[in-house]
Amino acid sequence: MARILIVGCGCRGRSLAAELVAAGHAVRGTTRNRARVPDIEAAGAEGIVADPDRLGGVTGALAGVTLVCWLMGDAVATPALHGDRLRTLTERLVDTPVRALIYEAAGTVDPELLAAGAAIVREASTTWHIPVEVVDVAPGDGWLEAMTGAVEGLLA
Repeated sequence: MARILIVGCGCRGRSLAAELVAAGHAVRGTTRNRARVPDIEAAGAEGIVADPDRLGGVTGALAGVTLVCWLMGDAVATPALHGDRLRTLTERLVDTPVRALIYEAAGTVDPELLAAGAAIVREASTTWHIPVEVVDVAPGDGWLEAMTGAVEGLLA
């Protein structure tokens, strides 16, 4: 099985973590708030404090990781997570063990920002031959099934 990093392991991220752990994967989940680490660990994942606005913390969590899930569809206060920060992350992934990336392109963030983020991820796939999936299923509309399917598809 694989080690998976969920960047943005809030409510939906924890539900994804629980599914992935149940499937036999080792999962790390990030949160900006140390008080939420026990919630991530209750889902069976390793909780890590890392702010996606400061990629050094996120890249430090990539050791041994095969796949990254970038779950920022509700990160409305930080548009750079769908622009400059995301682009920088994709550039840095080349020099890590990460072999695939999933981008959440649905949520409460402005649809134009989500589309821009999806374009960045697809461009990274073309440029660096990183397998990617863009999941644009809205939360509550089969999101969990779409995400777990994307993970399993990329790992197959």
